[in-house]
This record gives sequence, C-alpha cells and structure tokens, in this order.
Amino acid sequence: MAGTIKGKVTGASDDAPLIGANVYLEGTTMGAATDDEGMYEIDAADGTYTLVCEYVGYATQKVEVTVDGTVEVNFQLVEYLFSKTISVIADRAKERETPVAFTNVAKAKIEEQLGSRDIPMVMNTTPSVYSTMQGGGSGDARINVRGFNQRNVAIMINGVPVNDMENGWVYWSNWDGVGDATSSIQMQRGLSAVNLATPSIGGTMNIITDPTALNSGFRLKQEYGSGTMLKTTFTANTGLIDDKYAISATVVRKIGDGVIDKTWTDAWAYYFGASYNVNDNNRLEFYALGAPQRHGQNLYKQNIAAYSKSFAKDLGYSQEALDAFEEKGRLWNQNWGPVSSSYTGKQAVEGNTFDRYDKNFINERENFFHKPQVNLNWYSTLSDNMSFTNVLYYSGGTGGGTGTYGKFQPDFSRNPWVWDWDKIIAKQQGDTAQTVIRNSRNNQWTIGNIAKLYWKANDNLSTMFGVDWRTAEIEHYREIRDMLGASVFIDTRNEFDTTPASQEKRLGDKVNYFNTNTVDWIGGFAQAEYTLDELTAYGTVGYSSIKYGFTDHFKKGDDGNELSLQSDNISSFQVKGGAMYRINDDMEVYGNAGYVEKVPIFDAVIDDRNGVFADNPANETFLSFEGGLNYRGLDGMLSSKLSFYYTKWQDRTMTRGIEITQGVFDILFISGLDQLHTGFEFEAAFQPMPMFRLDLAGSIGSWNTLNDVSGSYRTVESGTTVTKNYQLAVKDLKIGDAPQTQVAVAATVFPIQGMSIQGVLKYYDQFYADWDPTSRIVFDGDTPDRGQSWLTPSYNLVDMHASYQLPFDLNGVQFKLSAHIFNLLDTEYISDATDNSRFNAYRGDGKNHKADDAEVFFGIPRTFNLGLSITY
Repeated sequence: MAGTIKGKVTGASDDAPLIGANVYLEGTTMGAATDDEGMYEIDAADGTYTLVCEYVGYATQKVEVTVDGTVEVNFQLVEYLFSKTISVIADRAKERETPVAFTNVAKAKIEEQLGSRDIPMVMNTTPSVYSTMQGGGSGDARINVRGFNQRNVAIMINGVPVNDMENGWVYWSNWDGVGDATSSIQMQRGLSAVNLATPSIGGTMNIITDPTALNSGFRLKQEYGSGTMLKTTFTANTGLIDDKYAISATVVRKIGDGVIDKTWTDAWAYYFGASYNVNDNNRLEFYALGAPQRHGQNLYKQNIAAYSKSFAKDLGYSQEALDAFEEKGRLWNQNWGPVSSSYTGKQAVEGNTFDRYDKNFINERENFFHKPQVNLNWYSTLSDNMSFTNVLYYSGGTGGGTGTYGKFQPDFSRNPWVWDWDKIIAKQQGDTAQTVIRNSRNNQWTIGNIAKLYWKANDNLSTMFGVDWRTAEIEHYREIRDMLGASVFIDTRNEFDTTPASQEKRLGDKVNYFNTNTVDWIGGFAQAEYTLDELTAYGTVGYSSIKYGFTDHFKKGDDGNELSLQSDNISSFQVKGGAMYRINDDMEVYGNAGYVEKVPIFDAVIDDRNGVFADNPANETFLSFEGGLNYRGLDGMLSSKLSFYYTKWQDRTMTRGIEITQGVFDILFISGLDQLHTGFEFEAAFQPMPMFRLDLAGSIGSWNTLNDVSGSYRTVESGTTVTKNYQLAVKDLKIGDAPQTQVAVAATVFPIQGMSIQGVLKYYDQFYADWDPTSRIVFDGDTPDRGQSWLTPSYNLVDMHASYQLPFDLNGVQFKLSAHIFNLLDTEYISDATDNSRFNAYRGDGKNHKADDAEVFFGIPRTFNLGLSITY
C-alpha cells in the first residue's frame, strides 16, 4: 500500500523553517525539498526506511521511520560549530545552549502577523517589547525593550549594527520593505550574547534576511490595504548552480495615501543575495539591500481634546479645558495644509528641482531617504579545530526631512494651529521671504569590518576572538526646498557670507547650518564557551575606542578658517557571561550577568549646534543580571519560558540649553542620573492537537529613577560672573514611554489543511507618559516638582490574521491568500504620550501631570491588509 511521510524542517537555534532542505529515503531515489515554510512530503510504499535530512551548514540527521499510512516526522537541525551561514556572524542564541532570554520570530510568523507594517510591529507579542507606529507615517515606528528606547537597543541586520553612529537611533523608513526579505528575527533581551560593543542594554534585535535558496523559483505577492495601500513584492531565485553559486533577489514597490491624513508613501525596496562555494572550506556571500522612499509624516503629538473630546472628558477634563481645543478627529495631522493648485513654485533637493508631491497640498513634514547596505561575508574553515569569518560592509545614506525655516507663522487663530500656505505665499509673493520650507539633510557613509576567529581547544572548550572596526562621516546641512512664492531669503548664519549679496539665498541654497561629523571606532573582543555534560557556560570581554570629529563650515575658528574639533579617544569595556544547566530533556535553568561601559553619543561629547566640547564626558555604565527557567512538557505539547532581570543604568548623560547672559545661550552637559529596570517575563506555547495552538507572552516590570542630580554652571549677572547651582529633582520617578505591564495571547486554529486563523489579544497597563529628566531642573531657591508623570489609560487590542494555501498547484505554481485586520474592535487608545507638553498642555490650571497637560498620539484605528501570493 502507498503511504506518505511529511513534516517540517527548522533550525534548532531559531526555530525558523529551512527552505530547500533535502529530505530523502536512504538508498532510494525518493525524496523532496522543503518549501518556503520548511514543509516536505514524500510518497512511499508501506515499510521501514531510514529518513535522511540534509542542509548546507547543518549537521545531517537520520531517523528510522515505519510507513503505514501517513507519518509525520519533523526535524530540528543543528548548525556545525564552524557553520558557513549568516546566523554564525549574527551571534544567534541557541535553544538549550545560550543562557540568555530570547524569542525567535520565524518567517512564518512574520508573514502571519506583519501585514506590511513596519518591522518592529511584529515584535509586540514578545515579552517586554513595545512598538508603535507613532504618528502613522510609513517607516516612522519605534521599539522599546525592557523600558529602554532604540538608542539602547542594538538593531542588527545580518550581523551588522544599523543604529545611527551619532545618536544610536534607528530610522525604520530606511528598512521599509526589508520585512519581505526577512528570514527570521531573534530578540535577545538584556545584555544578550552578542559580542560586539553594541548598545544592547535593553536587548538586541537580530534580523536575518533570506539566504540564497537552493532551489530555483519565484514568488509574486500583491497586497492591498487601508489608506489605499498597494504593494507588490517579487522574489526570484536561481537555485544552486553547479553546486557552486546561487542568487536571490527581491524587489518591492509600495504606494498609498496613508491612514492618517496625508501620510502618503512612495517607496521602493530591494534585496539581493548571492553565495559562492569556493571550495569545501571557503564560502562567500554578498548581500545588498535598501529602501529608497519618501513619505508624508505626522510628527506633532496633540492634546487629547484635539483628537476626541469624549475621550478627554472620560479622563476628567474640565469644561474649560475641553473648550480650549477644536476637535479634529483621530486621523488629524498638523503637518500639512491645503494650497491652491495655481501655486506652481518648484521644490528642490540638492540642486534638483521638481513639482511638489500633490498640487493641492503641501506637507510641512516629509521624509525622503535611501540608505543602502552592502555586505561581503567570507566563511573559511582553516582546520578541523579552527575557522574564520569576515564581514566587510558599507552603508551609505542620502536624504533628509522637511520643515519650515524663518518666521514660524501658521494660523494661530485656531487651537490647534493650522497651516495656511496660500496666506503665506500671497504675503511674500515675489518679495523677500519670511518663511520657507527647508530640507534638513543627512548625507552619510559608513565602512566597517567585523573579523572573528573560532578555535575549538578541545571537546569541551570553544573560543572566539574578534575585531570590530568602523568609520563614518555624516554631513548635516539645511537647504531651501520651497520658497513659498518669495524670490529671495536672507540668511546670516554663515560667517563666511560677509556681504549682503552673499546672504541672499534662493531655491536649493544651504542655510542655517552646515556641519560634517566623523566617528572612528575600533574594538576587540574575546569569548569562551565551555560545555561539560549538562552544563554550558560562556564569558565575553570586549574593549572599544571611539573618536569624534566635527567641522562647522559656517563658523570661523580662532584661526579664521572653518571651526574644527577633534575629541580624544574615548574608551570603554564590557564583560559578561552566563551558564545554563540542563536538568533533564524537558527543563533547563540559566543565569547571566554583565558590566558594560557605553561611550557617550556624539551629542553628549560635542554640541554641534554651538561647536563646543563637553567637560570630561563620562561613560554611562550598565550592571545587569538575569535568571531563567525553560520547560517543555505534556509529550511535546507545551513549551514555556520564565525569566527575571535586573538592570541598573548609571551616570546617564543628558544635555540642556541655558541662557548664560541676556541673548547668549550655552549648553549644560549633565551626567550622574541612575535608574533601575527590573521585571519578570514569561512566554508559553501549547498545542494539544494539530488543529489548535495557544501562545502566551507577557511581562511585569518596575522601572524608576534612583537619585537626584546636582551640578553648577557659570553665568553673568549685572556684569559679574557668578556660579549658579541646579538640581534635577527626579528621584523615585517612574520611567515612561512604554507599558511596564503587558500581556499577549494568540489563539490559532487550523481547520483544514493549509488554512490558519489566528486571533491576538494584547493588553497594556502601567504606561507612564514619556518625560525628559532635564524638564525637572530647579535652581537655587526653586521648589522641586516631584509629581509622577501622567499615567495613561490601560487598553486592549485585538488583531485577526488568516491565511489559506489553496489545495492545488498548476504545473508547480501555488497560490496563497492572506488577510489581516488590525485593531479589530476599532478601540480608541493612546499609543504614545509626553508628560506636561511644552506646546499642547492646557494651561488654564497650570501643568500638573494630568491628562489635559499631555500631548499624545492616538493609536491607529481599524485597518486591514489583503494579500495574494503566487509561488513557483
């Protein structure tokens, strides 16, 4: 009789499906390659066979199988110690081996839940991770891990850090479309097992793109969603040719009007991967990816009453506070205004002129950027006990964001204010401009190299030594994008413009500032891993040195030439380690600890607004430990993880502008603030039957500051230099910007072969509004404000996801349908909040950390995404 063997092949380290793995019956010609979900199926006569599973870079597995009808056999393949795969470079944590808290998000889950949103949004079902779309612009998302924002979360793509070299931020619009080429994401929370000197204090988000497929084929996916979003993704693979090389490429095109007013998008994305097996001991890989795009932005939070007076009333607003604001609705965006189509003024970027995006409106805030990244990876096996990997990479970048420059003159007769472009254009038509639209440009390049040597000393001890080198140059300037009807704009900021004629600026000219910053980085690290029976332990040490440079092309130095500054080399080190003990096949416990010094970001060393050094900038330090328990039971139906973390951030660095004498401003460089982040995390998966699966993830945190900070500065009063003392009154205040309690539950049913339907419930609580510690500064004789930041309302969200692999193929062509509904119940909620807003607080009763003093973004309302995939 005929039978069937089927199953799934995944990687043991990340549970991601392995595409193109070969599964066959030993001694026969019967076999199959896994599809893009890691699935395989082999028809065979009843009997007993040896089933073999092979995949490049992984240890081959064999299993005896008796066929009697349909048999399911799943494989989890383990990488070789000296595996020639990208996950080695990327420092991926491994199940049952690496003693850190981590969560793997496989490609199947990304496709199941992302729905063409920004990549961080798929991480919201991970413990201690909070992501939002902020104002709703494409690529304007943010992510927060364990209470730390993106500046203290290392984001890596194929093992290469992509955090901004100056300030540590991550701009997800640069990676719009990369989700379509992502093979898996691993979120290592805490200090992580990554050995590079990255800002992985909150965690490390490790994105791995699709490897070059071993089988030829293509995939076309068409999506349509809310905000008239239309997205086309095309992927093609050559397959492995002559057992030597393979090429994969993806192209993405996305357009749409946006869900929030005028947050349109006009984007491309591309991904190219190639691999070449030089010989049995050497392999080369080449990756190139990028996302040239432009999109309308919504960057200004609003008072709650400006979005919804009924929502504000439920939060205790007085009638006077409600009456102070016009209700605009939750889709309102302050960063645009209508304009007469008769206005034909051109816009410009870097000397190139063009028509505005839409003749009927002008975006005050628009982002445009292209940040390509190119990797050349070399994997080499030097001997049975030694291997070497090297990543040479380049990351460019050109683009910027828009805004106004000159006199700020919207229509203040309304609250919130609005833009009346026609009024401004009519006022300055053919005359000298008071207001123009500017581009804030950021042109950059980074070149880096990461080299690692692996040496297996014996069966128990493995070591690794590495070097991390990077150098970057970033050019900042503003240029006139739109003259708004005027013929000339007078700008006196360039000290080298010494005549009235040279101070006359026109379309495309540089204004306001023009700086070039440099960052030079060198680091070394070493790691050892020891395994004995059921115990695995590791330790890592690292050292790095960073030097910053600054040239102001608009300001004169003491010698009359351009002002130039170079910092000294600033060094830091890190040491961390941990151990895991496997109690039995179903349970292991682990612990880790570490001490990390972090060099201050560029802006905390050099103020590039004024061209001054900080006095003795101090390293920030992080002390952390965590412990955890992993358990599997109920005959494989249950998998669970529990962890506890403790992270102390010491000597946090901040800056604040001050007036040292009338009309003369300086900047305070402040350090010494300590804060503590502790919490519990849990996640579990339960699948009692093939047709049903339940997933649970959650975290309960406690994040707060520990101390006040005191200091002094020198100022001038009545012609006399005096010393003034200040204090940041911040002791025992809750950390804002993310919920300290969150739970996610996902229930998935598989009613028929190839179909899945999933409901996801997310709950958020203890969400304090974001606040700036320097806003709590008090001077001699002032009364400190020690009120807690505003506590935003807790909320629930429900999402629905469905997919169906149609049960047929046409000569190898397969079809898959997908559907997503985000915020199914159309819940009104606050996703982002800032306490005691400088701009939008209701001032009738003073600022007192209440709802009417906050500025917020409402969460995105109900949206949908529909997709059709065609695979060959």
